[in-house]
Amino acid sequence: MKHTKVKDLLQSTATIAEVNAKGWVRTFRNNQFIALNDGSTLQNIQCVVDFENTPEETLKRITTGAAISVTGALAESQGAGQKYEIQVSKLEILGDSDAEKFPMQPKKHSLEFLRENAHLRVRTNAFGAIMRVRSVLSFAVHQYFQERGFVYVNTPIITGSDAEGAGEMFRVTALPFDGTPRTEEGKVNFKEDFFGKETNLTVSGQLEAETFAMALGQVYTFGPTFRAENSNTSRHLAEFWMIEPEVAFNDLNDNMDLAEDFIKYVVKYTVDKCAEDLKFLDGRLMEEEKSKPQAERSEMSLLEKLNFVLENDFKRVSYTEAIDILRDSTPNKKKKFNYIINEWGADLQSEHERFLVEKHFKCPVILFDYPANIKAFYMRLNEDGKTVRAMDILFPGIGEIVGGSQREERHDVLIEKMKALGIDEEELWWYLDTRRFGTAVHSGFGLGFERLVLFVTGMSNIRDVIPFPRTPMNAEF
Repeated sequence: MKHTKVKDLLQSTATIAEVNAKGWVRTFRNNQFIALNDGSTLQNIQCVVDFENTPEETLKRITTGAAISVTGALAESQGAGQKYEIQVSKLEILGDSDAEKFPMQPKKHSLEFLRENAHLRVRTNAFGAIMRVRSVLSFAVHQYFQERGFVYVNTPIITGSDAEGAGEMFRVTALPFDGTPRTEEGKVNFKEDFFGKETNLTVSGQLEAETFAMALGQVYTFGPTFRAENSNTSRHLAEFWMIEPEVAFNDLNDNMDLAEDFIKYVVKYTVDKCAEDLKFLDGRLMEEEKSKPQAERSEMSLLEKLNFVLENDFKRVSYTEAIDILRDSTPNKKKKFNYIINEWGADLQSEHERFLVEKHFKCPVILFDYPANIKAFYMRLNEDGKTVRAMDILFPGIGEIVGGSQREERHDVLIEKMKALGIDEEELWWYLDTRRFGTAVHSGFGLGFERLVLFVTGMSNIRDVIPFPRTPMNAEF
């Protein structure tokens, strides 16, 4: 008999003489009542076992975490909380279950404990909800771009270029660690390596995506990226997913329009499709907030934050105006900021970004026209010679969630910027070719997918919104 998902059984409009359900035991009470979950919904379905006619050996094996199959009538529930239950006529245990060692017992576990058991944490309500939301968000990303005629491009994971200029990349090599081939100068001879040159895991697919935008008009990437930054903060991962659209003939204003429209679309889609999971996560966040000091509590619930983004136009503010606001702000004057703003040119920190969003403007903010010396080489230089056509989108509780720019399309200006930063022209000859052959105004942005999931789920640590987090000294699972 084909099994039916728990979600569909709970949404049934009538009783059914016989159904089959398969899933994992969440709880087993009084040798009679099983709470069964199969991952299709946050809710469990109650299965009532005929314990008098069920072998004692079978009853002993019905433990938390056990995978089982139950067959019986879908009947109106005798208890409160749900409409239907399964009155079990046949029960089969599908595999072994060591009740004494199964770590996901029906009680509240710390997030740190759950990270140590990332292979099992998705069986909890919280992580089941998070991963369902992540899945829907991922689908919404593709649907948004596909509906608008964007071409999905798979850019390389292994690359010989550093798009960000940060130098914090994971090296990819087939050379032996013992007896590594050397040049006459004593340096590693990468000519003998697999690719014949030094290669790394990519930090961004942007540069390659730009080349495709110059032929296909509008493209996007959505894939894994890597940073070898030795950071253990709640906002950084060594492996994460990036969404990067690139659009020919778009200037900075078009780019800001696209980013705002995109974010509102995917958030709205997820709010509509994941109402049950988001309601649960909203309640979870409210409980978490109660344990914090009053001054640190969020002024908005999760659902309020999501609607805050959907219902407000994003305020567009120049970096220069933002600096003036921050310099004159009360927390800056009273030295409450960890990083005091004294002069134009400062690189804004999360505390500054959140102040602008949550305290000053009280809506999402897009900052634009940043100082050239704190932004990447590929961003278009403004006529003032000191700022670039960059833009960052700032969200409540998160700070920066999107970074983008109008790209520098002028070959001579790009060459000069690369020289000033010591970037080898020969390394990026192919990128420069796009400025030599049919150059045009174009723009794009990058959105770290996990930052988006973090915002939508209300979680506070980015390690809790990716299935298996990769961070310094942690590559388990």
